[in-house]
Amino acid sequence: MQAAASFADGFINLFRAGGNTFMALVTGIIPMLVVLITAVNALIMIIGEERVEGFAKLMGKNIITRYTILPLLSVFFLTNPMCYTFGKFLPEKYKPAYYDAAVSFVHPILGLFPHANPGELFVYMGIATGVQALGYSLGSLAIRYFLAGLVVILIRGIVTERITAILMKREA
Repeated sequence: MQAAASFADGFINLFRAGGNTFMALVTGIIPMLVVLITAVNALIMIIGEERVEGFAKLMGKNIITRYTILPLLSVFFLTNPMCYTFGKFLPEKYKPAYYDAAVSFVHPILGLFPHANPGELFVYMGIATGVQALGYSLGSLAIRYFLAGLVVILIRGIVTERITAILMKREA
């Protein structure tokens, strides 16, 4: 009888812990994300969509800005998955590399701007919890993750652009 009672307590405590975690998300992360998304949308409206798009076209003309600034701005302003639409401002030969750079940046930006990819925030939070438990600062983790992400997307963009050029030459 005691074993059955312990099992029942453990069973209900499992769901109680799940409910507490859910409530922490509802009262903590979700309101912050809603405010961030609202603020970014307001910023786009203040700047003007045409100006944002014009700036995106300008960034696409240089190889460095094409695979660093353009993915950064698109992920920040449009979030995942809308950020991939900024590729429409690029010539066809650059689109695969832009997509590779943008999709590679939706995680590194999360430490500083969690609104950019809220569906996968749990990945960063898992890492952040471990770093916090070791007594390290989350701010330095977020900055390093962000900067490493910029370097990685630049490399990926350049390499993918070269691979695309080789494949397009074979097709011609």
